[in-house]
Amino acid sequence: MLERLVHKADFERLLASRSRLRSAHFALHHVAGCPAAPKKPARLLLSAKLSTAPVGNPHESVDNSSDTQWLGCVVPKRHARRAVTRSLIKRQMRSVFESHAAALPSGLWLLRLSQGFAVAEFVSAQSDALTRAVRSELQHLLLSVPQRGLRAQRPAPPVSSAATEPAGGAAC
Repeated sequence: MLERLVHKADFERLLASRSRLRSAHFALHHVAGCPAAPKKPARLLLSAKLSTAPVGNPHESVDNSSDTQWLGCVVPKRHARRAVTRSLIKRQMRSVFESHAAALPSGLWLLRLSQGFAVAEFVSAQSDALTRAVRSELQHLLLSVPQRGLRAQRPAPPVSSAATEPAGGAAC
């Protein structure tokens, strides 16, 4: 199952780790574990007496299986000046990662654009040539993950306050 990373603490944790694989334009980071719990608890809009009231942790995934992957995409403005280009690259990142997710281990993943594409070669902000170049490079990068493998690492503890975690600890 593929989820999106949304919390700053998760991105910071992934960026603090070494990149596992690199290509000409992209870097891939991986940390085994679960995303951090949000700092602010969600507001309960419904009364606890209603049968539709939330039960347990509202931020916990419905599917608590161990094969869940969370993906974050980082495309800095310094490497892709136009918003159209950044959006195109992020869409391709999500699409290619989703197609390879079954072969990848669970945990937190971050795809980062580490080098910009040549503006002289890809004149249009949203061209078919740029789409093909991004997809092919990402395909090659993600295909090499199972072959090279990610060395086993201890899961980094999620960054969260003690007040938001249940007494037994949060499960993925």
